[in-house]
Order: sequence, then structure tokens, then C-alpha cells
Amino acid sequence: MISAAEARTLQRRYMLTATSIFVLDLGITVLFMVVSGAWSNAWRTVGMGLVFLLVVNWTVARWLFRPIADHLAGRLPYAAIQRRLTQLPLLTAQAVALLTFVVWAFRLSMPWWLYVPDSTPMLLLAPTVADFCVTLAVLTIFYFTFTYFVVSDYLATLCTTIFERTGENLGLFFGSYRSKLMVALIVISIGPLAAILTDLYSYDDTRVRSEILVDIASAVLGVAITAYFITRSLLRPMTVLSAAMKQVAEGRLDVHAPVTSNDEIGAVTGQFNTMVEGLRERERIRETFGRYVDESVAAAILRAPDAGAGNGEIREATILFTDIAGFTTIAEYLEPRALVAALNEYLETVLAPIKAHGGVVNTFIGDGLFASFNMPLPCEDHACAAVRAAIDIQRAVGSRTFGAEGVALATRIGISTGPVIGGSIGAGQRMSFTLLGDTVNLAARLEELNKHHGTRILVSESTRAICGDRFAFASLGSVPVRGRSDTIAIHSIDPRTQET
Repeated sequence: MISAAEARTLQRRYMLTATSIFVLDLGITVLFMVVSGAWSNAWRTVGMGLVFLLVVNWTVARWLFRPIADHLAGRLPYAAIQRRLTQLPLLTAQAVALLTFVVWAFRLSMPWWLYVPDSTPMLLLAPTVADFCVTLAVLTIFYFTFTYFVVSDYLATLCTTIFERTGENLGLFFGSYRSKLMVALIVISIGPLAAILTDLYSYDDTRVRSEILVDIASAVLGVAITAYFITRSLLRPMTVLSAAMKQVAEGRLDVHAPVTSNDEIGAVTGQFNTMVEGLRERERIRETFGRYVDESVAAAILRAPDAGAGNGEIREATILFTDIAGFTTIAEYLEPRALVAALNEYLETVLAPIKAHGGVVNTFIGDGLFASFNMPLPCEDHACAAVRAAIDIQRAVGSRTFGAEGVALATRIGISTGPVIGGSIGAGQRMSFTLLGDTVNLAARLEELNKHHGTRILVSESTRAICGDRFAFASLGSVPVRGRSDTIAIHSIDPRTQET
């Protein structure tokens, strides 16, 4: 929220900025009188600038700023003043240009309708029509440009303050960066040159030197000041955008740059903010998604939603199922909160070895989980990686208790290797990445068979064959498996006897 004192300061600063052209005009006028020695007309020339470029200009500027002042005071919404805000430099400069035309038309035409005695300095003699027209045009454009860029510089401060206090940013862009550059070029280079060339072809050798001297002196004073504000106005929005881009490149996605110009640079800054919001939303989705799907799978799907992890494919993989022995009994005597805390701690312990060996946790199933190796993400030597993960899980779980109650949890693991179908399954907007096939079913059955054989890890014949003699397997012969008509060979591993 913008305080009343800050609102008054912003309005006062705009009024001073809009009428600063009077100070520049006074400097040019005094410079002209110093060179020409025409102090007798000082009251007319200075008086015209005082009335039109200060008093009338102040009144017009106050009227232009009124809607913005109402917004700063909380009486108007941002949407109601956004057009006035983005057009403030142009409207202020147009008003100044009109007043400048009146002031300098009066000053330049004075020798045509005032009595001019013979002793009048040469520079106060009537100008040629060409000099009158060119000087009037150059000064009008010059004053317009000065005001436009000075107010544009102020607009950057105003927009930044509104953004920092209320979060509102410019969304309308009526300015043109190309036009700004063209006008700046005309004023800084072509304008003074046009005035000098006009003097060369309008006066004789005696007067032309004085006229050119005045033009050059005025150009040096005015152009130097105007060039400063032109450079500041054009580069400041780029500096703001560049600083914001640097922060994003460093990984900060909480950046929101203020839109401080009404041209293409402002539009690009607005698009940059939209892009960062998209990145922020994507990161939030990835983080949220990663809580329900393995983070690596979530990242792969978000990187290429139409390929790889999201599409149906078949690949040889190793599946690992885990379950807690006697969990139903444990759940009967533990309070729900203590049970959930112990279970979460247990699952974190189980998850670490799986991720360390390149596995992906596809689903948490009550007190167990379903992990895969080499599907959907590649995993070299996936059968051995799954067995190593199972051994590490047993060692980690068997050496500790879980939760505030200190519950000991025994884990059963089933592992099978073979063809696996993977893809996103679902309907409409509800999708889930899952794995299908006989290999998945067999791993689940092997996990169940542990309780009948008093083992902790059972693997299929296919897994044992791929691993070879890298582990000490104990054959349990061929056994019937639920859901299959034939028997299968199974093997157990005692984690305590493994060197890996």
C-alpha cells in the first residue's frame, strides 16, 4: 500500500519533472541574451516562458496526473489508470510541444511587429522565413523530446514504486522503441545541423557567425542534458530486465521484474514475468508430482510429455516388491499417528538404497512399495542393481527401529527380471504411470512366498541367471505360484552372507 506521504512525493516529483523544461528554456534564453547582448527584451522572452512553460504547463500536468494521484490515494483501481500511466510521457510531451510552439513563435516573430531602432543588435533583427520555420520546428521537437524522456525516466520510478507496493505491473504498451531512437537521433544530430545549414543559406557573412554561435551554444547545452535522459530512459528498463534474467539464470524463480517502460522493452519484461511464472508453476508441479511419482520419472515426463516415460513401451527390466512382515498385527496396537510416523520413517529407509542403485519407486502400496530397474529410466546391469538394493534394504531395516515407539519392522522382498510394459494409464485428465506384465506379477508373488519359506529375499530364476555368481544364492527348488499353472524355480539370498 502506498502511504499518503509517498503519494504526495510522487506527484510533486512528476510536477517538477513535467515543468523542468522551463529551466532548460531559461538557460537557452539567457545564453542567447549573453551572446546577443539583448537584455532589453528579457522581460518579454523570460515572461513568455514563465507563463506558458511553467504556470500553464504546471496546470496541464496537474490535470494529466489527477487520475494517477487518485489511484495512489486508493480512490481508483489500477485498471482505471493504466492507460493514462503508460501514455503519461507522450501526453506531457505533447502539451509541452504545443506550449513551446506558442512561446517560440512569439519570440522569433517579435522583430516583425516590434519597433526595431537602428542600434538594435544584429541577432534581434527580423529572421528569414526559412530560419523562422526551421528554428521553430527544431526547438519544438527538441523540447518535446526532452520532456518525453525526462518523464519516461520518472515513469520508471513511478511504476517501480507501484509494483513494489501493490504488485501491479504495466500491461499496456503504446510506445515504440524504434520511434524513440529515431526522435533521439533527429534531436541530437539532425536538429542542430538543420539549424546551422539554414543560417548558412539565410544570412550574410557578418550575421551568420553570430547565428551559428548561438545555435552551437544552445545545442551543446540542450543536447548534453537531453542525451543524458535519453540514455537513462532507454537503458534503465534493459538494466532491470538484465538483472532479473541473471537471477533466474542463477536458479531463483521468485523473481518478478517491474515493467518500467511503455514500449517493446516493457512488453518483453512483461513476457519475461509470464515466463518465470510458468517456470515457477512447472517447478511446483514437478515438486508436487514428485511426491506421488518418483522425482526422476516426473522430471522425464515433464521434459518430454509425449515421449519416453509417458508412452507405452516394452523393455526388459527388473521388478522389486517389498512388504512388512506382520504389519496387520503391528497396526492393531499402535496409535494411528505413531503408526504413520513409523511407516514413513521406514519407507524413507527403504527408498534410499533403491534410488542409490538406479531404481525408480513406482507406487507405495500400503506398507510396501513397488520399484523398477531399467523402466522407465535406463539402469545398467539392472538385475544386479535390484539385488544389491534388496540386500542394502535388509541391512538398513534390520539394524534399527522406527518411530517414537521404537518399532522393529521386518521386510520381505520379491525380485523378478523379464519383459515389462510401461506407460501412462488412465482416462481423461486422470493418468498414472504404471508397469504391467508377467514379470511384475511374479515379483509380487515372490514377495508373498517369503512368509511360507521363512526368507527375506526371493528372486526368480531369470534374475539369478543374469546375476551369475556375483551373489550367493540358495536354491529353494521349483514351487507353484498363485496365478500360474506351472511351477517356477526360486532362489533366496541371506544378506548377512553377502560381500556386496
